[in-house]
Amino acid sequence: MADRYESPLASRYASDYMLNLFSADTRYQTWRKLWVALAREEHRLGLPITEEQVKELEAHITDIDYECVRQREKEVRHDVMAHVYAYGKAAPSAAGIIHLGATSCYVTDNADLVLYRDALQYLRGEILSVLAHLSRFAEKYKATPTLGYTHYQPAQPVTIGKRATLWMQDFLTDLREVDFALENIKFLGCRGTTGTEASFMDLFDGDGGKIDDMNRALAASFGFDECFDVSGQTYPRKTDSRILNALSSIAQSACRMANDIRLLQHDRQVEEPFEKNQIGSSAMAYKRNPMRCERICSLSRYLMADALNAPLTASVQWLERTLDDSANRRISIPEGFLCADAILRLTQNVTDGLHVNEKIVDKTIREYLPFLATENLLMEAVKRGGNRQDLHEIIRRCSMEATAEMKEGRECDLLARLAAEKQFGLTREEMEAVLDPKLYTGRCAEQVTRFVEKVRPLLEGIRETTAEINL
Repeated sequence: MADRYESPLASRYASDYMLNLFSADTRYQTWRKLWVALAREEHRLGLPITEEQVKELEAHITDIDYECVRQREKEVRHDVMAHVYAYGKAAPSAAGIIHLGATSCYVTDNADLVLYRDALQYLRGEILSVLAHLSRFAEKYKATPTLGYTHYQPAQPVTIGKRATLWMQDFLTDLREVDFALENIKFLGCRGTTGTEASFMDLFDGDGGKIDDMNRALAASFGFDECFDVSGQTYPRKTDSRILNALSSIAQSACRMANDIRLLQHDRQVEEPFEKNQIGSSAMAYKRNPMRCERICSLSRYLMADALNAPLTASVQWLERTLDDSANRRISIPEGFLCADAILRLTQNVTDGLHVNEKIVDKTIREYLPFLATENLLMEAVKRGGNRQDLHEIIRRCSMEATAEMKEGRECDLLARLAAEKQFGLTREEMEAVLDPKLYTGRCAEQVTRFVEKVRPLLEGIRETTAEINL
């Protein structure tokens, strides 16, 4: 609706999958699935719940009357009980047994864990697509020399492919962070108001074995191997910190890569995709701005800041439960996932269409190569009988003079200056013979090959995707 605020993450950036996953329908249908599963296990374990009641609950998972929920919540000021009421209206024979023995966090927390797990698995696939794109790019350009930079000042040459492996290594770290978060997400189960399972001790006449059986079955029915060993009313909020830290890690890697591309695009060496009819500026029609990478950086800053919410919340959870986590988590965690999704969609788009202007790259490195080659020239001149200290001074003086000329807008004439120094003992032609950029990239090509081979097993069988950016 144009007359009401809508999050840009929903209207502009995130994928349909992530929007559907965190939609009201998915969340509240998951609540109903949890109530069905609880009733089914309670029936199996001998509580007075009939098979017919379970089947009626199963038949009404999707037909949620949101207006009924809204009206009831306005009356009782409790979202879970409003949904229990609406579910009972839809399944009247089971109305009296919905939520038996449970507290609100049975549905709210377990549903969140299901959604977060599914979202992390989806992001994992997006990271793998980025790695696949960068892997191909690195292989293609593994031996293509380019000017290296330290402190954003010209430095020893690297290769374009080697630089891409630096980005890949960051994303590989993120993949491991996501895997760690996934491996450590457990199910809460149905643990009662303070995590003691006291209500079920009453229901099952003190039979703790049945409680454990129920919780194992509940966890398994939602794809979890185990429950948290102990809990208060909620699952440990440290879990949220771990999840948002993994999302922040993705943002850090994407922002770093996007900033590198923005710097290189300024020099016209590497460019992000630019569509045929794309407009770079409303005023300056000639412009080709790196808007995708700028957007990655912008969204990444938001996500890195958003990740602070989880540790701040986890640190103030009093004793067995406090509700000051709820409003914050409703916003910060879904928005964090939507933002990470948006960042990775943009990153897929950029890495799949990254363009290298090889002639510009070559021109740039050759402009600085005489300076970068001076150590090799010094060694060669010493081999021919020169004095190392005297030669070093000649190179220093000629380099400063050549740099001064370049600052006046003139071409680099370092080799001509060195050739004019009789004591240096090398002709210009002899010096130019060692000015092949590939002689100065060290083991870059080998490093790329080894790294890509290491990553390749992770990419086998993945469904590679390239996201179209929405707007």
